[in-house]
Amino acid sequence: MDTHDHTEPSTNRALDPVCGMAVEPGRAKGGQFAHAGTTYWFCNPKCNAKFAAAPDHYLSPRQAQVSTLLGATYVCPMDPEIRQDHPGACPKCGMALEPESVAGPVTRVEYSCPMHPEVVRENPGACPICGMALEPRTVEVAEPINHELVDMTLRMWVSAALALPTLLLAMSDMIPGQPVQRVLGLRVILWAQLVLSTPVVLWGAWPFFARGVASIRNRHLNMFTLVAVGTGAAYGFSVAALLLPRWLPRSLLGHHGMPPVYFEAAAVITALVLMGQVLELRARSQTGSALRALLDLAPKTARRLRVDGTEEQVSLAAVQRGDRVRVRPGEKIPVDGLVTEGASSVDESMVTGESLPREKHVGDRVVGATVNGTGSFVMSAERVGRDTMLAQIVQMVSAAQRSRAPIQRLADTVATWFVPVVFLVSVATFVVWSVVGPEPRLAHALVNAVAVLIIACPCALGLATPMAIMVGTGRAAQAGVLFKSAEPLEGLEKVDTLVIDKTGTLTEGKPRLVGVESSMGDEALLLQLAASVEHHSEHPLAGAIVAGAKDRGLALLDLKDFTSVTGKGVRAQVGDHAVQVGTSALIGESAGSSELEVRATTRRREGQTVVLVAIDGKAAGLIAIADPAKQGAVATVAALVADGVRVVMLTGDKLETAQAVAAQLGITDVRAEVLPQQKAEVVKALQAEGRHVAMAGDGINDAPALAQANVGIAMGTGTDVAIQSAGITLLGGHLEGILRARQLSRATMRNIRQNLFFAFFYNAVGIPIAAGALYPVFGLLLSPMIASAAMSLSSVSVIANALRLRRARLFGG
Repeated sequence: MDTHDHTEPSTNRALDPVCGMAVEPGRAKGGQFAHAGTTYWFCNPKCNAKFAAAPDHYLSPRQAQVSTLLGATYVCPMDPEIRQDHPGACPKCGMALEPESVAGPVTRVEYSCPMHPEVVRENPGACPICGMALEPRTVEVAEPINHELVDMTLRMWVSAALALPTLLLAMSDMIPGQPVQRVLGLRVILWAQLVLSTPVVLWGAWPFFARGVASIRNRHLNMFTLVAVGTGAAYGFSVAALLLPRWLPRSLLGHHGMPPVYFEAAAVITALVLMGQVLELRARSQTGSALRALLDLAPKTARRLRVDGTEEQVSLAAVQRGDRVRVRPGEKIPVDGLVTEGASSVDESMVTGESLPREKHVGDRVVGATVNGTGSFVMSAERVGRDTMLAQIVQMVSAAQRSRAPIQRLADTVATWFVPVVFLVSVATFVVWSVVGPEPRLAHALVNAVAVLIIACPCALGLATPMAIMVGTGRAAQAGVLFKSAEPLEGLEKVDTLVIDKTGTLTEGKPRLVGVESSMGDEALLLQLAASVEHHSEHPLAGAIVAGAKDRGLALLDLKDFTSVTGKGVRAQVGDHAVQVGTSALIGESAGSSELEVRATTRRREGQTVVLVAIDGKAAGLIAIADPAKQGAVATVAALVADGVRVVMLTGDKLETAQAVAAQLGITDVRAEVLPQQKAEVVKALQAEGRHVAMAGDGINDAPALAQANVGIAMGTGTDVAIQSAGITLLGGHLEGILRARQLSRATMRNIRQNLFFAFFYNAVGIPIAAGALYPVFGLLLSPMIASAAMSLSSVSVIANALRLRRARLFGG
């Protein structure tokens, strides 16, 4: 294999692709590693080993840019004014400098809270409202290192290693014969617990205390407020009791004259909460798997054609609009564009959700990241970079995942009052137990008050909706359904009426010639004359007539005196014949037109659109054109009707044609001859009846109705105006997407209700038990350690339930 050094010619420097440090090829301490025809050099063996284990991770688009920008200017992502010609740290903020590309400084990464998307920061950290770790708003192909997870994992293992012996020492008096007490003595055991638990509480739980203090300072009490107060109270009381036992009431002293301590409770609570944080962070990282899977679909390189026709393999970022690119069998299409040479079948399941490949010929559009079949073709790049459909899908889904559903308002309202109420319950618990509880009263009061603080978990309540929205919208994108925000995802479940535009939505929107009838006995001549005239018209039906003539091998004739009559048709002189093509209003005075009108009515009842032809002032025949129904339209309409949805078809066609098409599709409610400006009025009228209306369309004239509807559904094959006006986009333009979107809406909302019920039920049951509600009847008290385990697992359970949406079964899937 031919390799080339990853070096800079002018200064003989290379960049370590792992850490970004400048090294000298041939003398680099970490040695070299060849990958994909390129030799990389490393500053130390550890970087070499990391790269060898996962080179694609360090050669993501962002990392590859860093690796190849040798001799570039390095800038600070926080302060672009800080610039130097070598990597290093910013003298102001200390952040690592990043290379500046020819297009300008690298894009800043922003961090947001999954529970409070309005919180956006330029650096990772904790949310000032709920205290949760912020997450990157952008999704990368390779899952980035989660520094929060790494830190919490280290704290968890160290805390667990120290909390376990602390717990064993605290429970040593339960061992028959009490051998530990006999060997060490009670005082040594207590001091050992202090020594073991102190690093756990002061170091392991430090993030909880920091976030708890911040919550008080920001006046946004949250879970970490409760954990910090509860753990701090248990540990602080224990330290005071051990160091200053004389200050405690005699009723608190045991039979050995030693005070009760709760070092094991503080240590084990910390370890368990840390375990919950680790499990939660790992689960949350999986919510972006759908977007990472989409990003991973994009190829890394493309075969660009030079002017002389030779090929060169370039990175995807190097492909520009207008470039000609060759796509070989089995390769992924690099960018969006038009086929200019060749033909093939393309698997577009990544954008349409359809498993069957589509045939592509010259002039057809192809989408980046879709997979070419057995053919080969050349394409012209039209959309590159952020303009490709894949990039727009990722951006739209990412925005939808950060949006808030209306149902979230309930959880937000409850969460606002939740923590203050928990504090009041904790104080009330302490007071009641210290007054009327059994001896030792103060000890019981402290333990139960701490248990109330620890078991309460507002995070489970806050995560219930955003986690389900995040996973649900990602799953929808994989099925070819894009939700612009969480609102249509919630609203689609309530839809009981679906208004569908006919042309381009229920039908393919590509009229085809289906029949020719001639009164003069020569159908070919009739079609040839009509097509020669219609060739100069811009009407969609004209295109169908011309295409039909060409398919039959008929040559178009020269003409003169072409005239277009608005709303009626066209006329022209073709050779020796005066030809009129259009409606009965145009040729109504021609002899024999009444007989043609009868035959035209029959065809209209079959769902065909009829164009009449007159030659030399006499009705000569008719041309029938039909717009075929989309594949799967019948099954989709039947499934919607069976689901209780009222389906209404809108069209500007004549009533006979509209009713015929509706009968084929199983639609009984037809609104025909509707002008574009009247479509929104139809939606308003249905809403006035108390119906929750969804509108599906694809054209510019559908945009007002899409905006008026409770839920707007645009065909991805339609106009940009329609897509912008709708809350849902069906990428492939297939009606099955409506069923999939409705199924996902139901599944997501059901998941949210399950999460909210679990969070409410958990707190409604757990807090009274922690306060000691079972003690008068059963003599049972809830240990703060068990409360901490339950609190940690509640958030994890909510996230795990949301992740089930990734396996949701959808129509046709």
